[in-house]
Amino acid sequence: MGKRKKIISLIILITLAILVATPFVYVKVNKMIYAHRVTEYLIEEKKYTPAEIESVQGVWSIKLPPFLAIVKFKDEPDVEYIYFAHNDVLQVSHRISEEAQKKGKTKSKLKHFVPMSDQE
Repeated sequence: MGKRKKIISLIILITLAILVATPFVYVKVNKMIYAHRVTEYLIEEKKYTPAEIESVQGVWSIKLPPFLAIVKFKDEPDVEYIYFAHNDVLQVSHRISEEAQKKGKTKSKLKHFVPMSDQE
């Protein structure tokens, strides 16, 4: 009976560990998927070269949509472009650093900004 109790305890412990780890794995995997989808979109559809892209980072957002990708381009490192990649990949927003804003950078001066009307 003692061996059977140990096996049941081990099964319960493994099940609990899996249940606790599942949300963390889900978030990590989806961040990677979103970053990959946006990278592929930028390279294949928008014809950027990998050398032009500084970084593409998948992000879990508390707001909806829950997963986004933040893109920085090498020629504009003071701006973050936010992409949504659920069904289609869309540039949904941007963030200009405070320092760049102080230097006079505005939305109209962004090199990689794509208005929503041009994304269809």
